Amino acid sequence: MPVARARQDLFDVLAGQREVPEEGLTELSRAAGWPIPDTLQAVVLATPAEAPQLAAALGHALIGSVDGYTCLFVPDPATQTRGRLEAALKGRPAAVGHVVPATDTASSLRWARYLLTLAPGRVGPETRPAFVDDHLSALLLLQDESLADALTSRWLGPLEELTPRQSERLEVTLLAWLEGGGAPEAAKLLHVHPQTVRYRLRQIEKLFGPVLRDPRTRFELEMALRSRRLMAHVRSYRARAGRRARAVASSIRPLGMAREARVNGL
Repeated sequence: MPVARARQDLFDVLAGQREVPEEGLTELSRAAGWPIPDTLQAVVLATPAEAPQLAAALGHALIGSVDGYTCLFVPDPATQTRGRLEAALKGRPAAVGHVVPATDTASSLRWARYLLTLAPGRVGPETRPAFVDDHLSALLLLQDESLADALTSRWLGPLEELTPRQSERLEVTLLAWLEGGGAPEAAKLLHVHPQTVRYRLRQIEKLFGPVLRDPRTRFELEMALRSRRLMAHVRSYRARAGRRARAVASSIRPLGMAREARVNGL
């Protein structure tokens, strides 16, 4: 088997896109000239430019593609410090997955891909890669949007009767209080006077009642508040991306129209 074909097949197996028995995986690894390490880390690129050079710079990472994304499997991530990854990927939108055993490579790939769709970034000299390790709690909350919506509906219902402005004000106050542990700490987070926070907390207690004293309820409330804000960010991004895509599509003239324009001297 040609080395290039063996490498592509090995990538597909590690990415979970095909299955082979254990002895088949060993044979693929040998044919590809790419020993399977104990641990791997996925890197997903928004553009395929210079992927071979990047692979060489990152310990001869394995290159492949998934759903149009160019991806790298970086072997032995312990040898690739974060600084080295950031330096190699600087200036390009990319997402770096978490370190996993080689048998779980598909998980690192999955979350890196998802993170890139949430925050693809802009191409430029100051562009930095996004790391899954920096967004673990957010990704955990976003892994099922339907459940996230159910969580917010269950716990944030008392805010639905308020105006959007009132609801937003009490949401940020409640989240700051849950994060900080008290009115003075929440006031510092919100850059307002502690008395303002106490006044809002009295309003919140009237809406939610004694359940705020229960640690489990406070935990679920914080998850609900974080989920709502994360989902709002994701949906806003998707809406902007959709508008950009429609704008690009509307600016493209059909081939026949372009030919007609040239014939007419336009």
